[in-house]
Amino acid sequence: QSLKLTYPETLDRIKEEFQFLQNQYHSLKLECEKLATEKTEIQRHYVMYYEMSYGLNIEMHKQTEIAKRLNVICAQLIPFLSQEHQQQVVQAVERAKQVTMTDLNAAIGHQLQTQHLSHHAPPIPLTPHPSGMQPTSLAGIGSASGLLALSGALGAQAQLLAKDDRGVHDTESR
Repeated sequence: QSLKLTYPETLDRIKEEFQFLQNQYHSLKLECEKLATEKTEIQRHYVMYYEMSYGLNIEMHKQTEIAKRLNVICAQLIPFLSQEHQQQVVQAVERAKQVTMTDLNAAIGHQLQTQHLSHHAPPIPLTPHPSGMQPTSLAGIGSASGLLALSGALGAQAQLLAKDDRGVHDTESR
């Protein structure tokens, strides 16, 4: 008789343990599905950031090459300027080589403000990196595009100076 009583108890105990394991399996399965979804999302973000990083790297190299070429062009054009203008342009080029991230942010912010004002949109304020330093991947891009912008400004300044110089020669010949 005692054996008969223990069989139903044992069966009930096995049923309870089976249900506990089944519930545990179900919760683990849900957690696994959640983790798989998170993994897929993280992989998608990784691919997106990798593509952005690759694109920024290519853009940085292009901007660096452009800056190098503009520097060569400036070096070739400087001898054709008058002595006074040569000194001014050389000083401007030296100042351009010593541009800080704060200067670049101010120049880009000013450029964006003028663009947004022309489109009647509010300007986007640019603030320096909180630590005062830019991440290395962005610092090269900022300095290359900043040098490009400054080189363009220097080229425009050199053109204006050359026009002024021609104007002086025209008045002298008259």
